[in-house]
Amino acid sequence: MAHSNSTSPSNKLQGKVAIITGGASGMGEATASQFAAHGARAIVIADVQDEMGQKVAASIGSNVCTYIHCDVRDEEQVKNMVDSTVKAHGSLDIMFSNAGMGRATLTCDQTALDMDLSAYDKIMAVNARGMAACVKHAAKAMVEGHVKGSIICTASIAASVGTQNFADYVMSKHAVLGLMRCASLKMGAYGIRVNCVSPGAVGTPLLKELLGYENEEEDKIVESYYYLKAGALRPKNVADAVVFLASEDSEFITGHNLAVDGGCKA
Repeated sequence: MAHSNSTSPSNKLQGKVAIITGGASGMGEATASQFAAHGARAIVIADVQDEMGQKVAASIGSNVCTYIHCDVRDEEQVKNMVDSTVKAHGSLDIMFSNAGMGRATLTCDQTALDMDLSAYDKIMAVNARGMAACVKHAAKAMVEGHVKGSIICTASIAASVGTQNFADYVMSKHAVLGLMRCASLKMGAYGIRVNCVSPGAVGTPLLKELLGYENEEEDKIVESYYYLKAGALRPKNVADAVVFLASEDSEFITGHNLAVDGGCKA
């Protein structure tokens, strides 16, 4: 599972310290690889998938990347993740708050008419509450460290549209967008930028969980969502956008929701 960085290395993130939640697979894993390729000196992968997270960290290199178990639903774990990163590496420059879930139950499509509120509570605990905890503690660490950092949240095209099903997921991603907009206004005074990346359908474990499709169907289903005919959207395409938002290439961009969706109109 070793990562070969096909793009030529750059110094866009030279010397930066980054945390990536949900970093054990999918877009988080791809972003960890891209952060390393662009010169980050320390990358902390946080997830609840311990074995997968440890493999990703090892594949990137233990001199650059480490894994920490963190359930974002537990604010104390989030605080400890941020504190331990700052203690180990001296600062926190980038928070990619990416941990999320697609659905809490396989038996309910969560329409407005049959909302299972216990399932709703589970998805909101990760996607909205967990996101708020990550933004809060990353921002506090940056303010205290006098770091003009970058916080990037994973939203979704679902943050800007409605759907008949998956209402709880759609609500949770709308909440991420609201959090980002509020945080960007507050953090601007400290020179800290807060933005969202909103992927369209990406072939990740989360999408499989949400839609319930098999591997061989992946590309056809993913490609069918786009107007742009350029192949299936991959985790690396999202990772490239996150690198842009994390780097000085976007130094005057804050409060922005960057869609990476192939022109998808859900």
